[in-house]
Amino acid sequence: MNYELNVEQGTLGTRKRVSLGSQPLSLSTFRSKNMTHVFAACDRPTVIYSNNNKLLYSNINSKEVNVMCPFDSESFPECLALSSEEELTIGTVDDIQKLHIQTFHLNEWARRIAHEPESHTLGVLTVSFTVDDTGEEVDQGFVRLFDDQTFEVLHSYRLDPFETPSSVVVCPFSGDSSSGSYFVVGTAYIHEDEAEPHQGRILVFAVTGIHGERKLQLVTEKEVKGAVYCLNAFNGKVLAGVNSKAQLYKWSETTDNEKELVSECGHYGHTLVLYMESRGDFIVVGDLMKSVSLLSYKQLDGTIEEIAKDLNSNWMSALGIVDDDTYIGSETDFNLFTVQRNSGAASDEERGRLETVGEFHLGEFVNRFRYGSLVMQNNSTSTQNPAAGPTDMVDVGEQAPIVPAAQSQSMLFGTVSGMIGVILPITKDQYSFLLRVQQALTQVVKGVGGFSHKDWRMFENRRSMAEARNFIDGDLVESFLDLPKPQMMKVVDKLNNDGMLDGTDQFTVEDLTLRIEELAQLH
Repeated sequence: MNYELNVEQGTLGTRKRVSLGSQPLSLSTFRSKNMTHVFAACDRPTVIYSNNNKLLYSNINSKEVNVMCPFDSESFPECLALSSEEELTIGTVDDIQKLHIQTFHLNEWARRIAHEPESHTLGVLTVSFTVDDTGEEVDQGFVRLFDDQTFEVLHSYRLDPFETPSSVVVCPFSGDSSSGSYFVVGTAYIHEDEAEPHQGRILVFAVTGIHGERKLQLVTEKEVKGAVYCLNAFNGKVLAGVNSKAQLYKWSETTDNEKELVSECGHYGHTLVLYMESRGDFIVVGDLMKSVSLLSYKQLDGTIEEIAKDLNSNWMSALGIVDDDTYIGSETDFNLFTVQRNSGAASDEERGRLETVGEFHLGEFVNRFRYGSLVMQNNSTSTQNPAAGPTDMVDVGEQAPIVPAAQSQSMLFGTVSGMIGVILPITKDQYSFLLRVQQALTQVVKGVGGFSHKDWRMFENRRSMAEARNFIDGDLVESFLDLPKPQMMKVVDKLNNDGMLDGTDQFTVEDLTLRIEELAQLH
């Protein structure tokens, strides 16, 4: 727990509580780059430091630490001694909040990647480019198996000539006698004289062996009439986007232990099925140019039916599911949008339409959405009342506070330029409040070059233009924390005089700082 100390009045300010690990911890001070920091020694060692009059927490890349003390000698100047039950480490603390990146060169074009946690491996689809004796460039596709810790290449599977890997997913199958998970790979045969691929394969690989002897074993393959643009693990089966068709395959084993994929059902009517996500029996499809459609798998009938679609024309680049009725997409004009299913509508026409409920210009080409977070969820809190949230996140990073939020999973997204972003669902009340903060900030903080924030974030493509709605610019809101105190006071003054207080108490700089800090720590 920490409090802000008012030295002049001798009083303590708002209490904040942060959970660091799950074991007892000890706190020690040390100096680095002429600044005093606090080291929390525990099963999740953390450096606590101050920036712009607020406490921040940064994990260190070390396992459990029981005791820390400063260690300064001629051979090891300004170092720290870290002790655990098994080892003593002497080292230095790198720049606080520095992002550590370790690069492993593939020397090939990486197309797709998937993680199989049971075997501790990564399946990476690559394409190498070489020049033959005639001077022609030759493409060769591979499925490569990597150790997920050392990133050592364990095994490679060479694809056929003219065959390009296009999708991969880790998938278990119902009815599989081995009860394991497989790398399922989709491919396409690319020929220059074809406008679009007319042949491809679905390959199912098992990881065999242990440690350095792990290998890819081809269990079965399925020839398809087109490119397998996407794959999705679906209730013990696998969904494949093959050209314009969403196709469902199930697992089959014969008495001779022969294993194969059997086509169960499919759905036509798309231009190209580039992206698919699923939840329960619902399937969300991202089309090349027909935006988003919602399909439903009818288990008793063994069919897939379309139940709703977005009537707008969006050229999709990525797709995600926010909650049961809300879906997020990105398109090729660098915009984000959300559509919502109106399942409670009175008419069939309204129920069959996905309504656009959110629009936002990101300015980046998004190529993937994934559930996850850059912080540990549900492990810390302030004096506000916590609210239960999702627990099946992909968490990487430090602890985040619990604040009332929408009961949906946070999402990460990656862009072509290398940016990693976070989509964090919030409640209507939070949105209304943050929108006011955002509007107050735009009146005080001017954009680089005098650009209007409102104009920059407008949804704009080749067919339409609209103001951003139901999205909050988190970078702008959190910039409040880095403002000088006079500008903070101006923002608070704008907020208190926007006519939206509705009889509630006016905000202080400390109130607004606390609210934004808690939201900032959620990612």
